[in-house]
Amino acid sequence: MTAPSLTTPQLLDSHLAAEVLTLARAGGADFSELFVEDTVNTTLRLHQGEVKDAGGGNLFGAGVRLLYGTRVVYAYTNDVTASGLRELADSVSRAGLGQGRADSGEVGRDGAGGLDFRKVEVKPLYVAREHPLGVQRREKLALMRRAHGAAAGVGDVKTVDVTYLDRVQRVLIANSDGLWAEDERVWSRLVVNAIAQDGTFRENGYYGPGAGQGLEFFETVTPESIGAEAARIANAMLRATYAPAGKLPVVIGNEFGGVIFHEACGHSLETTGVEKNASVFAGQMGQPIAHESVTAIDDGTIGGSWGMVNVDDEGMPSQRTVLIDKGVLKSFIVDKVGALKTGYARTGSGRRQDYTFAPASRMRSTFIDNGEATPDELIRQVTHGIYARTMGGGSVTPGTGDYNFAVNEAYMIRDGEVAEPIKGASLVGNGAQDLKNIVGVANDLSLGQGMCGSISGSIPTDVGQPHILISEITVGGRA
Repeated sequence: MTAPSLTTPQLLDSHLAAEVLTLARAGGADFSELFVEDTVNTTLRLHQGEVKDAGGGNLFGAGVRLLYGTRVVYAYTNDVTASGLRELADSVSRAGLGQGRADSGEVGRDGAGGLDFRKVEVKPLYVAREHPLGVQRREKLALMRRAHGAAAGVGDVKTVDVTYLDRVQRVLIANSDGLWAEDERVWSRLVVNAIAQDGTFRENGYYGPGAGQGLEFFETVTPESIGAEAARIANAMLRATYAPAGKLPVVIGNEFGGVIFHEACGHSLETTGVEKNASVFAGQMGQPIAHESVTAIDDGTIGGSWGMVNVDDEGMPSQRTVLIDKGVLKSFIVDKVGALKTGYARTGSGRRQDYTFAPASRMRSTFIDNGEATPDELIRQVTHGIYARTMGGGSVTPGTGDYNFAVNEAYMIRDGEVAEPIKGASLVGNGAQDLKNIVGVANDLSLGQGMCGSISGSIPTDVGQPHILISEITVGGRA
């Protein structure tokens, strides 16, 4: 079933929006912005085939941001009535008093004169065919049971958890420059966690793909394939030996292997850090920062991707941004405030979790682009090393790029061949240094999905890469 478009009726009357923006600027702000959001989400969970959680909700509210030069004042409310929005505008204006110029009378507190809004024509990069709001809960549960059936009892799998999530976010962005942008964002995801057990030995297998699509996504990436992949990882790792420790060459797998670049390098390319000189890449524009085999991209225009944005949360149409071109730094990830503070051009990267956050420079779909080698060719270059096929979570020190990431699925490489499975491996390194140590990039780019947390909340982002070969990383394991 296809749900009707949610882009009509509009979230707010344009006359009221103009009044709110004008009231907010009455204290002397240089710029005012209104963000209105109506979000509906669903979360379902199966444990051993039985429904354990069935939730969801509706988030509806608005936020107003004021700029006094590069200084920001932000406030929000869940009262989106005319009186509630007027009160919000008055509150944020009073909160900013003394930060900007004295009220010159250019804008009246009664909203007289209004604003001549210019509507941003949003051409959706992807239109959901099986819209989540048009699909019954029983149909979503049927998808989950298919995933459960593909994992339960496979090999030594004893326990299976399946989580289904969807989110439909409808937004309006209007500002005192006359911008008016409306958008609808749709996300769907299915996550399977399988636990294999043999006596006292237990290992998890996790797989959780998603997309900026409706439920038609599960026609391409089937629930059976998701369940089977989680079970495969759990069984592969169940009887693995412990990983060695030391400095070794490492081949990192594609898809979610890109999480290291995202965390250890991507955040350092956002202007939230660059503008404070808190990034290792500040001041290096146009300089080589990676091996010449590395081209890295942040792309919001991949239709139907998890990190897709038709327009960002500042109303700017999406774009594809080349961050690193053959090792040379070409662009940062830039929002409006970042552009004002650094002088770099905006990249359509102003994003936020919801109306309770002001926007900030954030990644979208961030990945190392394809090279020319095959994965097998990279592996054949390694005499003694590690194949980190699937990555897990980890930690990064902001500003320095020092990281420590767990490897969910790993194997020894011996004489150019993938050998026995190993467990307990972690990769310890520095993002800026490891960019220079990438000596091979394969041609099998794939994206993985995750939720990225930063100053403006938790947002959907893709990570990704082809298989890559790093000449040396510290591997944490058993000495």
